[in-house]
Amino acid sequence: MDLEVFEMFKVLAVETRVRILDLLKAQGPLGAKEIARQLVITAAAASQHLKILRQGGLVRSERKGYWIPYSIDSEALERYRRQLTEVCSCGCRGTGKWREQELKESDTEALRKYEKDLQEELKIVRQRLKEMSK
Repeated sequence: MDLEVFEMFKVLAVETRVRILDLLKAQGPLGAKEIARQLVITAAAASQHLKILRQGGLVRSERKGYWIPYSIDSEALERYRRQLTEVCSCGCRGTGKWREQELKESDTEALRKYEKDLQEELKIVRQRLKEMSK
């Protein structure tokens, strides 16, 4: 495993950073103060986490006057996804095939939860596509 993978895990090892990525994924570009407000953390803490995410290549920023919006770097996120697939312990190599056996052994409640999760994910994808087509 190369050093880049270790750095990736260090960047993603902090829950607040993952929450920032989720927020940016769901809402698009946001400033540090708005991120801090929504996550109920200080602006200084948000700025520090954004700095680390930026250094890790997961977010990018471009000054617009006094406002500095942060957004997800989709290419970097895909690169991280590929790296995670390489170290995945389930052996699926990114195919998701391991879930077939898990689903066969699931009860109705677990399947309903999985269905709900998939619907939420689809909703996010549709919203993102709508934003990108503007």
